[in-house]
Amino acid sequence: MAQLDPERRRVLSVLRRHGWNATSFQVLEPGFRYWFADEDACVAYVDTGRAWVAAGAPLTDPARLAAVAERFRAAAQGRGRRVAFFGVEERMVQVVPWPALLVGEQPEWEADLWPESVRASRGLREQLRRARAKGVTVRTSAGAELVSPDAPLRRQLETLVALWLRRHEMAPMGFLVQVDPLTLLEEHRVHLAEQDGRLVGFLSAAPIFARPGWLLQNLIRAPDAPNGTTELLVDHAMRDAAGQSKEDASPMVTLGLAPLAGQVVPALRLARTAGSVLFDFEGLRAFKARLRPARWSPIFLLYPAGQGAADTVVDVLQAFARGRILRFGVRTLLRGPTIVVRLLAALLVPWTVLLALVDAWHFPAAWVRWAWVGFDVVLAAALFRLGWRWSDRLSRVVVAAVGLDAALTLAEVLAWNVPRLRGAADAVTALVAVSAPALAFVILWRARVRRHAPP
Repeated sequence: MAQLDPERRRVLSVLRRHGWNATSFQVLEPGFRYWFADEDACVAYVDTGRAWVAAGAPLTDPARLAAVAERFRAAAQGRGRRVAFFGVEERMVQVVPWPALLVGEQPEWEADLWPESVRASRGLREQLRRARAKGVTVRTSAGAELVSPDAPLRRQLETLVALWLRRHEMAPMGFLVQVDPLTLLEEHRVHLAEQDGRLVGFLSAAPIFARPGWLLQNLIRAPDAPNGTTELLVDHAMRDAAGQSKEDASPMVTLGLAPLAGQVVPALRLARTAGSVLFDFEGLRAFKARLRPARWSPIFLLYPAGQGAADTVVDVLQAFARGRILRFGVRTLLRGPTIVVRLLAALLVPWTVLLALVDAWHFPAAWVRWAWVGFDVVLAAALFRLGWRWSDRLSRVVVAAVGLDAALTLAEVLAWNVPRLRGAADAVTALVAVSAPALAFVILWRARVRRHAPP
């Protein structure tokens, strides 16, 4: 327990007795604060500056859930904060008389029944066969080989995490989705996928003490890992969980929340559609569904009556964004490449139409105008293609083309447009014409460099 300070040791003591939520063990990861009602009741939360957003239900006896939640609300109100309990399961919704908003569904398996799921799914069996045919093997790590910061296997794991984070479209998030596989290794079951002695994927299983059960989290594979590596990791973890069963109980195993899945309210359905450029909500649920869970359990956001639902959702987003949604959005935009490429492609469409409609005097000759229009049409098509499916070769061509666009536009503006400026509107037009392709070039170049930089 060397990784734990005294406060988190105290949390772990309560967690061992009352950790029932699937995500309960995650509250020991960095970034959480803790509020204690007494020695047998704790709430893990983050303070966004305007709200205390709790990670799951209070850690307490089920009979005290409502009382502890109310005391937590009063404590937060005393500090001028709103309150939200994110990621709670149905048993808390049934006993706490607050509004509840469905935020997704959680797939659950009975570990002992996993072999039946494999037998019933031809597609799953084929994925397992593919990985094994490529020489991928999975084993459960001995904790000692990951404890030392200098251990070769630990360095491989950290490199794989860094590579995954860099290639991920969204900026790193906090709260219940941060990637931290090395916290309390002695409590986890870490499963390693290897090929020819090289780590190509891993999965860590966190205990759910009060069920009992396991949360399969940090499911990460190398970009060049053979097809089926992910399924092989899940298969090994499921069978390992069954082997950890005590007495006659079959451990519950879950892969965690599928966000915005199920019959969410229309506003969240719209968010699911609009946010698909950043996160594949449907793809994640489809992957979990292919593993044939025994059931899907609803997951809720719970908040006090009289507190606005919209404000509460913003509070939760701030918790995931580590406090500043705008900064998170900008960092995500700069990471790219998919969101950047799709946005640039969408912006290029009205810009091309504008080029075709502006006064001819903006161009040295008619053929120059139509050459620019044709160039932008081709470039837009290439950007849409790249945004739909990334290609290293096409990305090089697009970056070079945008750089050429920026250089030629600057030359034309300086040689033709600047001497003929007729006022502020013309100056602004010229400035936009120069800065847009230059900015696009910098953003695309940065996204490509970040994608290909070594860990």
